[in-house]
Amino acid sequence: MKKIASLFLLLFVLTSCTEEKKNSLAEGIWLAELTAIDDEILPFNFKLMKTADDKLQMEIYNAEEVILVDEIEIKGDSIWIKFPVFEGYIAGKFIENSIEGQFIKESLDRIVPFKATYGVSERFRNSSQSKENISGIWETEFDVDTEDSYKAKGIFVQKGDKVTGTYRTETGDYRFLEGVVTGDSLKVSAFDGAHAFVFAATVTDSSMNGAFYSGNHSKELFTAKRNEAFELTSSDSLTFIKEGYDKFAFSFPNAEGEMISLEDDRFKNKVVVAQIMGTWCPNCLDETKYYMDYLKKNPNTDLEIIAIAFEYAKTKDGAFKSMKRMKDRIGVEYPMVLAQFGSSDKALAQEKLPMLNHVLSYPTSIFIDKKGNVRKIHTGFNGPATGEKFVEFQKEFDGFVKELLAE
Repeated sequence: MKKIASLFLLLFVLTSCTEEKKNSLAEGIWLAELTAIDDEILPFNFKLMKTADDKLQMEIYNAEEVILVDEIEIKGDSIWIKFPVFEGYIAGKFIENSIEGQFIKESLDRIVPFKATYGVSERFRNSSQSKENISGIWETEFDVDTEDSYKAKGIFVQKGDKVTGTYRTETGDYRFLEGVVTGDSLKVSAFDGAHAFVFAATVTDSSMNGAFYSGNHSKELFTAKRNEAFELTSSDSLTFIKEGYDKFAFSFPNAEGEMISLEDDRFKNKVVVAQIMGTWCPNCLDETKYYMDYLKKNPNTDLEIIAIAFEYAKTKDGAFKSMKRMKDRIGVEYPMVLAQFGSSDKALAQEKLPMLNHVLSYPTSIFIDKKGNVRKIHTGFNGPATGEKFVEFQKEFDGFVKELLAE
């Protein structure tokens, strides 16, 4: 992995020394394609444009989501695209109308082939009209017939052959999915710089059978059936304080090396939301943005939020660098501490927080009242892609926090 990254770096250095003229990329809409397991293609669209000071920027599109990428470096015919907050990047070679390279996540030793073509606005090439309309709610099971199987709720809207929606699980959601139904085949995808998802299925009016690909490292078979009444287990009942413990407690370092705990004066006699998260996690990013927005709109000196980070960066310095990047990029003002680096394994995370029955999801939020008692633990986060569920979460969060503050 390090050799690959070093080769790209060497390529940049050599190119910058030999090329005097900077090559250019066509501005406008592009189609990008990542290659997953089984040679399944994961497409997404983006737009390239120049700023007033002649710098390249990119907008990535996933249904209603627009992600601005403003860290693009070009040297000769080589390009590096670094995504906001997340450590993943694209490195490749280009001519005016095409790019070929790789999507790289160094800490996880993951490399996914990447190519992009200028002027193509269709995410999926549709060869025939849709025979089915999948609009509605789908009771879904992933990792079918394995000990790791889990339930999800598919939520989709189809207009013509175009489809948008997501799959909600008990621990979060699978982002803003966008795609098509061609004949009796469904394909939807999402790419946000951290996760690369594509779902491919054969559909009827009442069933789905398919596969979920995450990058080129994971494939899960799934089945689904229509069920407008289907709902997942409550997110407030999945994680709890184990018998024998009466407090949620920790002591972890911040970037300055100070050990932070809930016993510190800053948190005494206050309502505290402790956020278990990772800077690599898109659902955590969504939740962090929501918490920051909430604090700005509802300033209260008796409310504190603290982020407890579990990072897969291989070194402590790398983990704190990722945390600083998140803080700087989205303006996080509440404290962040590092609980673990080198792995985001949930079993290891639970060892760091032994009072919890498990760490089932990133993110997980622990609500603590002014007396230091845990009043609720919310597993996962239903982000903007979940529509009404996101609105419902905001109302519940606001109501419960205000209830605790009033005590």
